[in-house]
Amino acid sequence: MTTTISDTETRGGEREYDRYPLQTGEEGTTLQHIDEQSIREATICVVGLGYVGLPLAVGFAQSNYRVVGYDIDESTVETLQSGVDTTGDLTDEAVQDGDISYTTDASQISEADYIIITVPTPIDDDNRPDLSYVESAATTVGSKMNPGSTVILESTVYPGSTRDVLVPALEAASDLSAGEDFFVGYSPERATPGDEKHGLADVVKVVSAQNEKVLDDVATLYESIIDAGVHRAPSIEVAEASKVVENTQRDLNIAFVNELSMALERLDVDGQAVLEAAGTKWNFHDYRPGLVGGHCIPVDPYFFTYRSSQEGFEPELMQTSRKVNESVPGHVAELTIKALNECHKTLRESRVLVLGLSYKPGVGDIRSSKVEAVIDTLQEYAIDIEGFDPFVDDETIEDQFGIEAQDRLSFEGFDAVMLATPHKEFEELDLEAVSTELADDPALIDVTGTLEEAEATEAGFVYRRL
Repeated sequence: MTTTISDTETRGGEREYDRYPLQTGEEGTTLQHIDEQSIREATICVVGLGYVGLPLAVGFAQSNYRVVGYDIDESTVETLQSGVDTTGDLTDEAVQDGDISYTTDASQISEADYIIITVPTPIDDDNRPDLSYVESAATTVGSKMNPGSTVILESTVYPGSTRDVLVPALEAASDLSAGEDFFVGYSPERATPGDEKHGLADVVKVVSAQNEKVLDDVATLYESIIDAGVHRAPSIEVAEASKVVENTQRDLNIAFVNELSMALERLDVDGQAVLEAAGTKWNFHDYRPGLVGGHCIPVDPYFFTYRSSQEGFEPELMQTSRKVNESVPGHVAELTIKALNECHKTLRESRVLVLGLSYKPGVGDIRSSKVEAVIDTLQEYAIDIEGFDPFVDDETIEDQFGIEAQDRLSFEGFDAVMLATPHKEFEELDLEAVSTELADDPALIDVTGTLEEAEATEAGFVYRRL
């Protein structure tokens, strides 16, 4: 439904917006850039204080905005109120820096001029997008926001979600009309946990809005904190699609090298050497095989394929890539079993130490780690598994993976070591010394090929990698 708008709305006595229809492709009148000084006097509310929302809230606070950080999780808010970083990507000093208040009190949303929603958007057991968090957050925001507010969604969604899911929920809860009483934008998050080179300010921000005037406002807001600048998408749907396409492209490329590594293994050809040789060509793209975990690459393609399928087109290449990457944990388990057999180990009597359990190096997030699927398969063969990860506490490891966790790294008595997540802490392992602690004829499953094969075999390991 198109919202018909005919006059103008004054926001805080400072900024006016022509009332345009909320629809794709509507051209607004080109305006002079919104005054940044006026925007800097605004209050920002960030809804959802996870790995996306907290850095955003801190970024605005450090840029001298007044910020309200809202989350429904009481323990998260209490930790932040005590001045402790809950993400591991910031510092305790950063979460205390600037005019920022952390709260579970939804009434404080009413203080904000801009409300940015950064809640999770997972997939369900059938790989369908779950937008219930977006709907819930929109209902809460709608019930508290004041007329004239601008609501910006940053959560990953399929094209059309902002208009078809977020806006109706906001309107129903607020009894206000989008484009007339409040305004809407979409800016996909590009957070990269554990990557110091690509923080909030260092990555170009894609921004979009319901019309050109709101886009001017939203772009100016983000330009005030993003050093790398912003890219103005021509529509909300373009911005929504761009997010899922970014990670779907990576999923496709990783699936190619994962499938390649499996094929070359059958041909008894060194896959890593093949990629190094091919990489000498100037236009070859450097991707390496591995487990595909996390909250983006193994999730975002399903948002696109779901929406595309609704319109009658099945994106087969994307779907196949997902199947290939989902098969990798089983292949890693198979490599481990073959290595143990080559070492003449009895599987049900074997002990394997897994190094690194998070979904990628340098972070402690294990919620979507594919290492769990590897462990589950090995446990089906009654193999005894222990784990060590310097970024994850022992209790979390034991609860998530159902294995014993080491608080201090020890190789004594294990038949095999699996380097699953190559944290920097593992890159300088003395394989000769490690080998002496292990049982006779040990195996090393170096999933991503981080360690030197020649050094491993010289130290007495049966060596396997993707």
